[in-house]
Amino acid sequence: MTLFDKIKGKIDQKINPKNITLIDNSKFHTKHKSFDSNKVHLKIIIESNELKNMTKIEAHKEIFSILKDEMKNKIHALEIEIK
Repeated sequence: MTLFDKIKGKIDQKINPKNITLIDNSKFHTKHKSFDSNKVHLKIIIESNELKNMTKIEAHKEIFSILKDEMKNKIHALEIEIK
């Protein structure tokens, strides 16, 4: 199971979104001083009525909570777009 499969599975289990897209934007950050090739710069585009009914901060906290282990070990930066 890939990291992206694991992330999608965790989000699907907790939120059950209509659609979720994961984009690895690491290639745009390779020149950053703190760049770590073992961690990804991830963009999540998620279509979810549950998240849309929350404030932006609440929705982001929910995603960060679901991905707390990945944030510690595998994700360097996370961009979230809710539709």
